[in-house]
Amino acid sequence: MEMKNSGAWERKAALAIATISCGALLGSGLPARAADWRLAPGPLMTRWSKEVSPTNALPEYPRPQMTRTQWQNLNGLWDYAVTPKSAANAPGAYDGQILVPYPIESALSGVMKAFLPTQRLWYRRTFTVPADWKGKNLLLHFGAVDWDTEVFLNGKSLGTHRGGYDAFDFDITKDVKEGGPQEIVVSVLDPTDEGWQLRGKQVLHPGGAAYTATSGIWQTVWIEPVSPDHIESLKIVTDAGAGVLHLTVSARIKPGQAPVSVAVSSGASVVATAKATLGAEMSDEAKDTLRGWYKATSALTVTTLDIPIPKAHLWSPDDPFLYSITVTLNGEQETDTVTSYAGVRSLRTGKDEKGNMRLYLNGKVTMLPMALDQGFWPDGIYTAPTDEALRFDLEAFKKLGLYPRKHIKIEPERWYYWADKLGILVLQDMPAGNEGDSYTDSPKSPEAAMQCESEMRTLIQQRWNHPSIISWNMFNEGWGQYNTVATAAWAKQLDPTRLIDEASGFPRHGAGDILDVHGGIPPKSDHEISIDTENGSVGLASPGHDWPIGQLWTPQTFDPATGGAAPPKDGKLAIVDDASKQWFTRHVRGMFRGLWANADSTGQTGDSYCQITDVETEEDGLISYDRAIWKVDPAPIRAAARGEGRAQNVTPLIPTAQTEPAEWSYTTNTPADNWFAPSFRAAGWQTGKSVFGAGVGKVATPWTTSDIWLRKEFTLASTPKAPLLSILHDEDFKVYLNGVLADQEGGYNGSYDDFEIDPKAAATLKPGKNVIAVYCHQTTGGQGIDVGLFDRK
Repeated sequence: MEMKNSGAWERKAALAIATISCGALLGSGLPARAADWRLAPGPLMTRWSKEVSPTNALPEYPRPQMTRTQWQNLNGLWDYAVTPKSAANAPGAYDGQILVPYPIESALSGVMKAFLPTQRLWYRRTFTVPADWKGKNLLLHFGAVDWDTEVFLNGKSLGTHRGGYDAFDFDITKDVKEGGPQEIVVSVLDPTDEGWQLRGKQVLHPGGAAYTATSGIWQTVWIEPVSPDHIESLKIVTDAGAGVLHLTVSARIKPGQAPVSVAVSSGASVVATAKATLGAEMSDEAKDTLRGWYKATSALTVTTLDIPIPKAHLWSPDDPFLYSITVTLNGEQETDTVTSYAGVRSLRTGKDEKGNMRLYLNGKVTMLPMALDQGFWPDGIYTAPTDEALRFDLEAFKKLGLYPRKHIKIEPERWYYWADKLGILVLQDMPAGNEGDSYTDSPKSPEAAMQCESEMRTLIQQRWNHPSIISWNMFNEGWGQYNTVATAAWAKQLDPTRLIDEASGFPRHGAGDILDVHGGIPPKSDHEISIDTENGSVGLASPGHDWPIGQLWTPQTFDPATGGAAPPKDGKLAIVDDASKQWFTRHVRGMFRGLWANADSTGQTGDSYCQITDVETEEDGLISYDRAIWKVDPAPIRAAARGEGRAQNVTPLIPTAQTEPAEWSYTTNTPADNWFAPSFRAAGWQTGKSVFGAGVGKVATPWTTSDIWLRKEFTLASTPKAPLLSILHDEDFKVYLNGVLADQEGGYNGSYDDFEIDPKAAATLKPGKNVIAVYCHQTTGGQGIDVGLFDRK
């Protein structure tokens, strides 16, 4: 999507928050004045916001693919302050309290203040280490902090981190005080769109297709105790053809060897086990030297276990089966056990029997009906209010039969967990930045290139265990794009199990596995699958559920006069109601019916409606920004997305050119006003067979003017039980049955589609002679009209 700014505007003022001390939360006692904290009065809230509180701020374990039983959630109320960027030391007094992990700009944080590149954001809180954690190593985890972070514990700097989307942690074992509360202070700088860093659609002055920024902590903060010898990471790669799970275990152990064991389960039944030795490559001499002379206390060791899975149950969207995995490291003093999961699936590209490049999932051609998903929330911005809210978006995709193109944002781990559980294929963008010049294909600076590539590599590694993710999309529309071919190459080398999209939209250099356009039919490629990942944007207003700041916009909206699409008049969008909802549903349904109907001729594998929800003033969502209003009926879209779209078991009453071109009377000269009435006599009209047009469908009768009128008499032996129309149109049409308007719609559909008949018009159909009349209007490009009448058996 093109990034637009429509001028600066300021956020509404936040509530005044009293400066109070933040004590330990969620397991260590609430601060005395926590009850005084309130959500900020945001411009638009979701229904989940009422569930958010200092004791209920994303309480779920944040890392589902490597879980431990003991942990402490540090989400909740923290002290916060905003100082000049130049302030090197933590403030003596804080401005108030902020609810972590919601960004400072959000209503859910309780602050809702803009944060500027000239400022520094400070956080402070304390926590108490449980007594039964004594003797353990303590890890302090941050899910994500945007952007430049320094963390202090008990007045000492633990280190810094740059990057707004990747997780990081510190081993704080040596820095914890003996007894009493431990103080964490976090310092954050965020240049937002004044810097080159990866930041997606975040801007300081939202408008158009650019949105409110997220600064500071926006994912869960937590601590966990681990044994001195402990597992650090898991990498899961599955081979569906061979039925093997390849598990790489990385662990920190005392120099030497340590046994590791793995159990793979299906439900309560263990289906496979394996054992290996970490540090097996280390000789006794090396171990003695490290421990004795060098006094080393730990070393990072890695081993890979190849685990056969008997009769492996494959993961797919229709059957998202997940195996449970338990990994146990037997250290010299204690054991460390983590649990994970895996979906066994295969992924490749190749040519189908028609010679078109296709995606193959588990050996089967898989089409990609998609919708753009930007992952913004009106009350939490980058952070969903609750885990239930996070799941809602993915369940909406499931209900629609669509897959998300996750647009230039990396989500928290639990979003991908729900995608894995629900069986949803994800095309994952890297967050966009300003690190490169797409016109020269060069980085803007060595620092920018080094930082952004490092961050992208880390993001791939932190999400590569999720079976739901099928592609990494490296750049979008040239934003920050550089070294395109080299970037696609290193990404494929890093993760050869997934598809690589070198650039979504443009500019394309021919590398990777995906040829990706924005709008229109992508060209065929002999080595890439062809998809369109931004298409079809139209929109409807949903009063009371729209962003109230700035001018709502969408390229096209419903026009009641034509029943089709038209640009908003005077900036006003049509409101969602029964008629506009039916039109919107048909529009999106037509996109995906067209994808399937034309797949053999175009070679296209995927099409993506833009987008799943409204985002701030961008009003082209299938669902309102607050997730309260469905602007489409999901069932017909799901059927079309699955290739099940058109009615089956029908009897033709008037055939279309798909089977037998019908003969019609027609004229391109404006007829009398009653041209559609049964009594009208079409004297002087010509006759011709469908399709009427130029460049659309199987044209039998040329039509190149702006308007055409058609009539046809037909005889019925009996009254139809459930009639419907089958229409190919480019562009606007009206159909009358026996003088009564049966249906009308604007725009074009590109392939035949079914249209319901107004009950009043359907009631006029009777045994004997009947009359159907059609009008079609064309503005630009190819044109065509063909209308059939069918009865469902």
